[in-house]
Amino acid sequence: MNSKEELRRLFQFTHQFHADELPTKAGIDKLDKLRFRDFLRDVYKQEYPDSTSELTRLLQNMNLATHDGRLNLAGVLLFAEQPEWIVPQFVVKAIRYPGNKIHATDYLDTEDFAGPLPKLFEGALAFVMRNLHKVQAGRGVNAPGVPEIPEAVFEELLVNALMHRDYLVSAPIRLFVFDDRIEIISPGHLPDNLTVEKIRAGNSNIRNPILVSYVAKGLLPYHGLGSGIKRALEKWEDIDFVDDHEGCLFTATVYRKPVEELELVEKHVLTDQRSDLSGRSDPINDLLNVLRFDPSAGYTALAERLGVSEATVKRNIQKLKRQNRIRRIGSKKTGHWKVIE
Repeated sequence: MNSKEELRRLFQFTHQFHADELPTKAGIDKLDKLRFRDFLRDVYKQEYPDSTSELTRLLQNMNLATHDGRLNLAGVLLFAEQPEWIVPQFVVKAIRYPGNKIHATDYLDTEDFAGPLPKLFEGALAFVMRNLHKVQAGRGVNAPGVPEIPEAVFEELLVNALMHRDYLVSAPIRLFVFDDRIEIISPGHLPDNLTVEKIRAGNSNIRNPILVSYVAKGLLPYHGLGSGIKRALEKWEDIDFVDDHEGCLFTATVYRKPVEELELVEKHVLTDQRSDLSGRSDPINDLLNVLRFDPSAGYTALAERLGVSEATVKRNIQKLKRQNRIRRIGSKKTGHWKVIE
């Protein structure tokens, strides 16, 4: 053994060590106090510690800090104020290419997403959804269109990529959108004896148990170990998985239907395939339009009309409330939403 990385990988393979336990150079002063305070209050009904020593001991007990008081990798990825300053390689890089090939210089949309895991997830999901076409799906012409591929598919695949990637590989998750497919490329091949056939059947191994335990507490839309791939396939069958041991990569490819087969909300998409704006709509504006039409609609009804998940509706509702663009009038059960023009 001539490198720390190889030694760590050996211990990881024998389940004596996991990458999310890795110590970082970040002290507990790098903690996002507001985010961690809200998590303690919402999940554990506990107040934020008064002293530094109490906070350090709490983080250690929660497996988010090392014995010498530094944040471990899980603590940084979940609760650091600026994770990208500490671990700049663990981000998501997204590009929308014209056509079906990678171009050296041509692209229609690109964005890098940094921050804690929930922010990475929300940014990457929003990027995919804004680059999908909207289709009628049997609805009236005045109803908001629904995404050509259900949002739940990408929720499951992105959560899977963030939770189960190999954090011993210093590389970002890459997200490529082409005309005929969307690729989510995660560093690290499948661990242990897992195969593509096994994960399709619902089998799973935990590579990052600390991250999984906290994601299951509501930080990301998580539905249970081993269920993500199956749920994605139930929503959309045309997904391929490639486990590349030589390149140390795992790729999920979601295939899109040809645009000629789609009943698009905006018909002029057919005449200008290279315009990246023509097939996109703003999910926030779609939500506002529905709230104007039906201000009493609940989360379930809003999710059904928009063709997204309830979790996405709740996130966008909170965003609009923070921006003072909507206000709740009355109680949760009998009240309604007021759109502030």
